[in-house]
Amino acid sequence: MSSTVDDKAKAALLIRAAAGLHPDHKEVPSGTTPAARVAPGAAVKAGSTPTAGVAKGVPKAVAAPRPPATLVESAPEPAINKMRRRVVWASIAGFTAVTGLAILRFFLPRTIFEPSSVFRVGFPGDYALGVDTKYQQQYRIWVTKTSDRLFVIYARCTHLGCTPDWKASEDKFKCPCHGSGYDSEGVNFEGPAPRPMDRAHVTLDAEGQIVVDTGRLYDWPKGGTNKFDEEGAFIQI
Repeated sequence: MSSTVDDKAKAALLIRAAAGLHPDHKEVPSGTTPAARVAPGAAVKAGSTPTAGVAKGVPKAVAAPRPPATLVESAPEPAINKMRRRVVWASIAGFTAVTGLAILRFFLPRTIFEPSSVFRVGFPGDYALGVDTKYQQQYRIWVTKTSDRLFVIYARCTHLGCTPDWKASEDKFKCPCHGSGYDSEGVNFEGPAPRPMDRAHVTLDAEGQIVVDTGRLYDWPKGGTNKFDEEGAFIQI
């Protein structure tokens, strides 16, 4: 009797194995709810985290390789923008430089630089008799030589300070401003000029050259003393 039961059990196991069922699998009657089909102990509490044993034997998901990064190049800056930037910076630099120079000039003393009033005009033998206008533009003087002396006339009209012109054909100085006239020695004889033109101080240096100093003048005031004969007002020849 027992051998018969054992044979039936073995046959049932073989059938289950052929059907792919686990030996401990139990038949569930039809109409049983899904929740009742879960085997005792197999249920997982709600909200619990599965243990590592649950995922044992399951291959981990491998992340897909990222595509290589794409290098995005910006478009080159237009040449017109570069030119505008240069113009702006050049304007700023120029304005800064001009402002700095103006501020610097404000603090510097306002000095007027004039040429020296002492200079040389050559040797007495370089001049012929009469009026020489060689240095009129440079030093505002005329070198006049007579038979017995050499002197230097300062080319300034005694009326209002204009520079007269030497009229060689008329042998006189003529002021273009108001018509004052002077002879070859600078003595007034016509027009509104009140007195003769002044004469500069003259001497000879060690080499025999004529040294003129327009900072020292000799005059002949109207109704006053004539200083043209004083020492330094002429060079005796």
